[in-house]
Amino acid sequence: MSKQKVALLTAGGLAPCLSSAVGGLIERYSDVAPDLDIIAYRSGYQGVLLGDSIAITSEMREKAPLLHRYGGSPIGNSRVKLTNAADCVKRGLVKEGDNPLQVAAERLAKDGVTILHTIGGDDTNTTAADLAAYLGANGYDLTVVGLPKTVDNDVVPIRQSLGAWTAAEVGARFFDNVSNEQTAAPRTFVIHEVMGRHCGWLTAATARAYIEQSRGNEYVDGLMMNAELKSIDGLYLPELEFDLEQESARLKRVMEERGTVTIFVSEGAGMNTIIAEREAAGDTVKRDAFGHVKLDTINVGGWFQNQFAGLIGAERSMVQKSGYFARSAPANGDDLRLIQGMVDLAVESALNKVSGVTGHDEDQGGKLRTIEFPRIKGGKHFDLTAKWFGEVMDHIGQPYETV
Repeated sequence: MSKQKVALLTAGGLAPCLSSAVGGLIERYSDVAPDLDIIAYRSGYQGVLLGDSIAITSEMREKAPLLHRYGGSPIGNSRVKLTNAADCVKRGLVKEGDNPLQVAAERLAKDGVTILHTIGGDDTNTTAADLAAYLGANGYDLTVVGLPKTVDNDVVPIRQSLGAWTAAEVGARFFDNVSNEQTAAPRTFVIHEVMGRHCGWLTAATARAYIEQSRGNEYVDGLMMNAELKSIDGLYLPELEFDLEQESARLKRVMEERGTVTIFVSEGAGMNTIIAEREAAGDTVKRDAFGHVKLDTINVGGWFQNQFAGLIGAERSMVQKSGYFARSAPANGDDLRLIQGMVDLAVESALNKVSGVTGHDEDQGGKLRTIEFPRIKGGKHFDLTAKWFGEVMDHIGQPYETV
């Protein structure tokens, strides 16, 4: 029997778990299967296609615990869809006429890889499923075990994806400083844009973390640095509908009474309306290799700014985005514990030749297990019936309806 060999890759956008998950996998294999060789493909599936890998040395194994201290990915990321041949050709990753799945499979076979760990969101792990299926159909035995990474927390049927708790905490810390901009000029309107394409979980969780963080503040009575300055006056998610006229009137009353207005906006809130407006105007909406709209070109926060600023009588308005700051942070304590549990299961599953994605399965009572690839998909909506979300909305004092 040939010796097993492990490969790791991280892909998609960053999340506060990638460095720790890589470090955790290296640590766990070093503990339970120290004789196995480990490599990491640089920049995700791009590295697989190009044969660009890093051999994990004994020194790297010894220092792997250091990776828990850092954000980002120690082995690099990219967004590559192996079933999108045209995009792979355009980017110079394969030649015209090549099948990227075949190129990737041949590379894995050539490198002697028998276990592949993919750390990413639904796109990363459904791509891993495509690769595993192709390899299996072509007689190559490869065990693929993914770990679910996304700050959006929107992977079906996984209860909690890696990095999302940290992103919420760090996003709240980011906005604690930004909120002080309300003192820079009269009648200031501040929009905090938070990541979340289809799911409002992160925006809602960031608002909750910000509210909890602000509860312990002490203020000097009579001055502007007060509880009102640290309040949130509106929360807008992809799952919520709102009436522009009614909301503008409500926020205008806040501005008149207090002289400041703060709202939290998910980057996917109102996205369909904005896209329809752009396309009706003759604009071409840019999309990535997976067909997703490039949200940085949509500028949802700017749209909310344009809609509300004049209607509420703001003399100064600004959009602040916490996304890159939050997603690049090192994992917090809650995420480190979640990562450890998923990493341990991922290694156990891989050594037992069980493919899938580790996570707490919502369809099986939240049990931590290796979930079958065909059941993994993205776009899970935030559960608006969650008790904690109702408490957040009560704090804001804002009525809401589901989409």
